[in-house]
Amino acid sequence: MKDEALAARCRALRLVLTDVDGVLTDGTVLILGMVLARRAGLRLGLLSGRASESVAARAAELRLEVVRQGVSDKRAVFEEILREQGLRAPEVAYMGDDLNDLCVLTEVGLSAAPADAPFEVRAQAFMVTEARGGQGCFREFLEAILKARGQWEPLLAEIGAVLP
Repeated sequence: MKDEALAARCRALRLVLTDVDGVLTDGTVLILGMVLARRAGLRLGLLSGRASESVAARAAELRLEVVRQGVSDKRAVFEEILREQGLRAPEVAYMGDDLNDLCVLTEVGLSAAPADAPFEVRAQAFMVTEARGGQGCFREFLEAILKARGQWEPLLAEIGAVLP
């Protein structure tokens, strides 16, 4: 049942947003999942409470379509993003790891939290990854989206990856 619901939510997606600290960060950036998601036609972006020059540089390098840092009111900025991108909330996926992410997690079409997010966040998320924040959870989220949309294997074939 949840697989069918995941597939239905994933088909409507056009933008995938994520928080940075606690989701992407641990000193390692896992880029291939982001590259494959972009190849599949998904726009990617960041919505973070903190501001960091290194994150801005990485976002520019990855050509992320949406980058909002130093955000104190994530709900208001999320609404701005929807207007600017011409999207509705069900067309957006969001991964967040803390209480200040709840206002976005409860609005989007597909929400996720890393395994080590607080209980309140995990309870609200549609998907909780097996990976902890900064340890591949966003890659896991993107992979689940692409698999549910039926795009994972074709994308792997495009890049010459061989499945066992």
